[in-house]
Amino acid sequence: MCGICCVVTLCSQHAIHDFFNEGMLCRLRRRGPDSSQRLIKAASDLSYQCLFSGHVLHLRGLLTPQPLQDANNNIFLWNGEIFNGVHVGDLENDTEVMFRHLALCNSEVDILSLFSSVRGPWSFIYYQASRHSLWFGRDYFGRRSLLWQFGNEVDSTFCLTSVSVYSKSGNQWQEVPASGIFKIDLKACAAAKSLSLSLFPWKYSCTEKTVEEIFISVLDQVSKDLPNHIHLVMNESKLCLRAPVIPLNKTIPEASGECPGTDISNNIHMVSVKTLQGFLAEEHKKKLVHQFLDVLSEAVKRRVLFLFRGEDQKTREVPSIFNRKAHVAVLFSGGIDSMVIAALADKHVPLEEPIDLLNVAFMIKEKSKLKGTTKKDTNREAQLDLLCPQESCQHLGAKTGAHLSCFDVPDRITGRAGLKELEAINPSRTWNFVEINVTLEELKKLRQQCINRLIYPLDSVLDDSIGCAIWFASRGEGFISNQGELKPYKSVAKVVLTGIGADEQLAGYSRHRVCFKKYGLEGLNKELEMELNRISSRNLGRDDRIIGDHGKEARFPFLDEDVVSFLNSLPISEKADLTLPRGIASLKYCILQTGEYS
Repeated sequence: MCGICCVVTLCSQHAIHDFFNEGMLCRLRRRGPDSSQRLIKAASDLSYQCLFSGHVLHLRGLLTPQPLQDANNNIFLWNGEIFNGVHVGDLENDTEVMFRHLALCNSEVDILSLFSSVRGPWSFIYYQASRHSLWFGRDYFGRRSLLWQFGNEVDSTFCLTSVSVYSKSGNQWQEVPASGIFKIDLKACAAAKSLSLSLFPWKYSCTEKTVEEIFISVLDQVSKDLPNHIHLVMNESKLCLRAPVIPLNKTIPEASGECPGTDISNNIHMVSVKTLQGFLAEEHKKKLVHQFLDVLSEAVKRRVLFLFRGEDQKTREVPSIFNRKAHVAVLFSGGIDSMVIAALADKHVPLEEPIDLLNVAFMIKEKSKLKGTTKKDTNREAQLDLLCPQESCQHLGAKTGAHLSCFDVPDRITGRAGLKELEAINPSRTWNFVEINVTLEELKKLRQQCINRLIYPLDSVLDDSIGCAIWFASRGEGFISNQGELKPYKSVAKVVLTGIGADEQLAGYSRHRVCFKKYGLEGLNKELEMELNRISSRNLGRDDRIIGDHGKEARFPFLDEDVVSFLNSLPISEKADLTLPRGIASLKYCILQTGEYS
């Protein structure tokens, strides 16, 4: 994982460094703490200049500083992981592998074929010197952040970056759409003194839509958010990238029996876990669950094993078994998604390595905290608050071992229950259940100082609340229990697994039940298709910026291309049954019920 940035100026009167400020440099370095470099490339006639800045978080192969430059003056910045599709040797670095393949590309078709083959998250910037072309883009799901900002017509500047700072000028940052990859002909743009983007969109291998229909749809979608002086055009050859997943199966079984407006509330009270066990007794359903488990397990395996292990890069020493550090952490609420991911990680992470379970809780406000407590308990907690108003809850837990405190939010309770189940599955594993307690004062302070700027350019209330939770959780600073006593702990795991993508594909949100009740399975299909199409702009860029701020990398097993293709191949009726109660209505819960993820 890396922080990448490129600034382009076309005949500007300003020095290119003027468009690259210290605030942005600081945020990029936080993403890539292991190496930071920059270089400037100018056209021979000075018609354009490009500044490239690369900041590396070392995860695979030998440490490879960025930007990379070859003998032909091509330049490459890569923020991604190759999990499949393009071979990367055990000791190789995937940045070097991608750059080597790009150097062999002789045409646009070759470049598109290469990026169509990659399986894994990525964003990139590639300067093709011989053609004065700048290529850039994000993977199909937008799992890596990339932002763009366009200067005014006079300056003719353009900037790409993994993470930005808030712009006080009218030229705001936007997320680069994950609609395809883009190319700029720098020489032609400099001559015209205006910026024009060529788009190469994604296309399913088998689709009823024509190329023209795809272009019209994508061009309309992308261009509506661009400044008026920026031109977006389809590429001259009308070429497309090959989508890495198959289209959604929209088949609705004739015997489904659900229709719009069906009142399912009565059914919900009549079913039980026994109903689900009966469901699993059917051979076809059982086979389906096993297939899902296999493909998801493989996705987790890739994400926990494609990671540097062994000797310490600085001391060249192999850590002893008694001094093992966790390389992998899980954003862990104890819910179904995080439980499944943690249990599957346990199958593939070497047994001698701990796994960090990052569980965040925000301080319950005083009224909520005191509700339901006795007068004696109320007096004791009030006294603790007077003695140490900001950290009374942590001290209570550390000194008394008490679990009931002002941080006992639902996710903390389910997290502890999940920990017990994981310990039963594998008592030989060291499970570091990290209790991350966030006071209201700390939340307010760091939200203003840091988190809001990482969420930007998104700015909704939901983005704020989710962003804060993920930032504190992935920071990994909290307490772990040691013989009944809570002790300070900081997770150093560079890889953070998250369950995002599960609910979007398996109808796990409340809005899916509302949709199903109103519009039936057909409406639910449309809703799930929309969920996956917009996940790049709603979630993933934001989460990448948030987690990357700690010098860690987010990895998303439920958005592995093979997992998505498997789920897309199934009709909706086999992925979720929303006549069942919330929490046991999807394939995820079926995995837990089989107990065979362990």
